[in-house]
Order: sequence, then structure tokens, then C-alpha cells
Amino acid sequence: MRSKGIYIAVTGPDGPWIGPLAPMLKTLVLSRFVSENLIALMAKRSKEDLAIMCELMNAGKITPVIDRRYGLREAPEAMRYLETGRARGKVVVTVERASTVTGA
Repeated sequence: MRSKGIYIAVTGPDGPWIGPLAPMLKTLVLSRFVSENLIALMAKRSKEDLAIMCELMNAGKITPVIDRRYGLREAPEAMRYLETGRARGKVVVTVERASTVTGA
């Protein structure tokens, strides 16, 4: 993230009532100690919202920040990297479909 950038933490109403509040409170507390603008939002998922997000991504108006990509066999390495706290975006583990075997 760029200095003075904007970070938006989005959480949802899943789980116990206090569950979604923890990330929001963490974001609010952290915002006092960093130069970036941290914003916390509560969101309820819907198919309509996902369709809008898809449209925005396809139009290039928003892009996900992907730090690193790993194959499924590299999942333990991906977890170790996440645990270091150095990831500056999403860490993606790719799961490829197994080819279909016919006539066995």
C-alpha cells in the first residue's frame, strides 16, 4: 500500500454478534498509529453485490492486490509466508481440477 493510501476492512454479520466487531475495532485502533487512512465497514453479502463487484473488476475499476501465488502442493509454504506478517495483499493458493479418467 502506498503511504497515505486507503485501506478498507470489510467484515460481515456471520457468527456470534461480537465476531464481526473485532476486525472493525482493530482497524479503528490501528488507524491511530499508521499514516494510511484505515476504514472499517460492515457488509451483508448478496448475489446483487457480488454481481456489481464482478462488473467493476471486469471493467478494470477495481483490482485485487495479490502478493503471491502458490500451487496446492505449496500450501504449507504459503501458510508459513502468511504467518510472517509480511504479506501486502492476498496470498492465493491455486487448486487445479483433476483430469477426468474415462474407461477405467
